[in-house]
Amino acid sequence: MAVKISTITTLIVFLALLSSGHFSYGQLLLGFYSKTCPNVEEIVFGVVQDAFSKNSRLAPLMIRLYFHDCFSNGCDASLLLDSSTGEKTAGPNLSVDGYALIDAVNDKLEEKCAGVVSCADIIALITRDLVHLASGRKARYEIPTGRFDSKEESLESSVDLPDPQMSVSETFEMFEKRNLNLTDMVLLLGGHTIGVTHCSLIMDRLYKFNNTQNPDPSMERNLVKELRRKCPENSVQNKAIDLDQNVSSSKIVDASFYKQIKAHRGILQIDDQLAKDEMTKQIVMDLAEGNDFLARFGQAMVKLGSFGVKDKDTGEIRKSCRSCNDFCTA
Repeated sequence: MAVKISTITTLIVFLALLSSGHFSYGQLLLGFYSKTCPNVEEIVFGVVQDAFSKNSRLAPLMIRLYFHDCFSNGCDASLLLDSSTGEKTAGPNLSVDGYALIDAVNDKLEEKCAGVVSCADIIALITRDLVHLASGRKARYEIPTGRFDSKEESLESSVDLPDPQMSVSETFEMFEKRNLNLTDMVLLLGGHTIGVTHCSLIMDRLYKFNNTQNPDPSMERNLVKELRRKCPENSVQNKAIDLDQNVSSSKIVDASFYKQIKAHRGILQIDDQLAKDEMTKQIVMDLAEGNDFLARFGQAMVKLGSFGVKDKDTGEIRKSCRSCNDFCTA
């Protein structure tokens, strides 16, 4: 029988490790700015808390931006660069947002600690704070810092993100290349706990699954009916659909998402497959029935945040997050 570890126990162990002066993820360190910008986390949280109180949708937006930036070319803020041919213009990134919040945080930090805090670290800190707020302040993981910003303009063609119609094994291949294991993958896809998709991306599951004239037979029947009302066939509207179909928690970071996909109420095909595939269904079961998702999600976010980081030799600290200090190399 698998041993279930409580959220409190997991948090205590994890935070104890983080509070150690020797904790690091490669070059990343807890308290990297303790001497150069000692109030960095308080400054960031102040701006984030104010923004979240006005727009709670910032939480899923920034979780998505953090994932998209890190997953393609490493956690280097290359997604933030304004360019007609860069990452920001790639199809999957056209609906990414959160840029104004990043600018606001960067402006405040430039007032207090000019030229010190990287945009890549700003992304990581903002995302952590929004997860904390969207969980009802139940989840706050410590995130090591010390990332530098890319000096290279990553091209649109370099964007490499998992497609929601990929199989579990195909998706895992992509995660594994980024030093993320199977459990990390299931946890990070748990970010869908507060995410949304749109009708256009699920029409095949509702009407013509696998080139038939029927819905996906694995989707719970009442859910099919509900979604067909929201997403009529041939409709010109493209409504937003919550990825967690539990109305009471669709805006809260919690384990409800796993309970929903376990009950065949997954919206995206990959979410539905997580609960059925032999590779991942036990992980989903444990998360749905356990009480340690918040702590483990934080650990997975920290691990993702260590992928492909730049150092002082390969990166820089941008003054504006939207452009390189001098010029970007191709």
